[in-house]
Amino acid sequence: MNDERSKPRILIIAASQRALGGQAVMAHQLLADLREDGYRVGFVPVDPRPPGILHHLESIKFVRTAVRTFFYLIALLRAMPNYDVIHIFSASYSSFLISPAPAILLSRFFRKAAILNYHSGEAEDHLAHSWRITKWLMRLPACIVVPSPYLVSVFQRFGFSAAAIPNYLAGAAIAPVERKRVQPKLLMTRALEPLYNIPCALRAFRLVKNKYPQAELTIAGEGSQRDCLQRLAAELDLDNVTFAGRIERAEIGRYYEKHDVFLNTSSVDNMPVSILEAFAAGMPIVSTAAGGIPFIVTDRLNGCLVGLDDHAAAAERIIELIENPAEAARLSRAGLVESKKYTWRAVAGQWKELYRTLSRTPEFNDPLESDVEIPATERHACGV
Repeated sequence: MNDERSKPRILIIAASQRALGGQAVMAHQLLADLREDGYRVGFVPVDPRPPGILHHLESIKFVRTAVRTFFYLIALLRAMPNYDVIHIFSASYSSFLISPAPAILLSRFFRKAAILNYHSGEAEDHLAHSWRITKWLMRLPACIVVPSPYLVSVFQRFGFSAAAIPNYLAGAAIAPVERKRVQPKLLMTRALEPLYNIPCALRAFRLVKNKYPQAELTIAGEGSQRDCLQRLAAELDLDNVTFAGRIERAEIGRYYEKHDVFLNTSSVDNMPVSILEAFAAGMPIVSTAAGGIPFIVTDRLNGCLVGLDDHAAAAERIIELIENPAEAARLSRAGLVESKKYTWRAVAGQWKELYRTLSRTPEFNDPLESDVEIPATERHACGV
């Protein structure tokens, strides 16, 4: 196999770096890592910034969607013929129909092998309440790839085959620090949105502060709930709560360095990159057992898990870590070991093999050749 054939041309379709959330982080890290490994990789943002004077139209709510969609479709039409495999990142609900759906349909029109890389922890509700056209569209790509076995099981319940390729540590310079003991310095790095249930974290922090008045909580992220969360912090009489806003990837490492315990209280989740970063930083983790989190955090083995919306249990586990340095140190070491599973080198082979397999599938690349059988192991992995 020559080098060109062994390295198919890949087009990644995802949100731009202006977008908040782990999905955009993951897409752009994958883009950078594949390019560094010598792959020809293109990128089409689902949220393109209109050129020139049209940029001002982004301030008009419905006009913004129409203008972005127009330029998104133009970019897809121009780029797609030049690539072998179309890698489409996807979330749930209406955003699925606005962003992944056009890319799925055009990949079919151009007879390109497409990967639907679905990241949302809301998949079960999305699939349960979606229109028939959504389920039809999801059957068009050659593969559905998700970050965790949790989402594999969700898709299976709705009759879809999916393969799991995990998220991995993405780009941020995070210093690994084995913590011998921890102080009541808590960190959350989640978007300020309802599914992450940050009110639960604030109520847990209130209980921690009752015992440790000097305790600190930093919430790194931005979102629609910022004002109501700040009001709740005031109602709970919480000082030492910092809403740090959006943190650039180059800066996130210092937040992990300055804090000792990672707190996550989401109600819906999949495989948060922020938890992988906490592992890499050597921070003991206290998290709710939402969605796919128990697939990466095992209670008392490499972190602490509590029930959904149980702020009292979260506070109890935080206090336990502060008062039991040996346990905190053990979980810190376990997290550092666990982080080795989630590096580019640990997952690169899975992505590259999948790209290679799909680029060689005659059904998509050469309409004149349709009698070549895909090996059974590859058929299972690709969901075809």
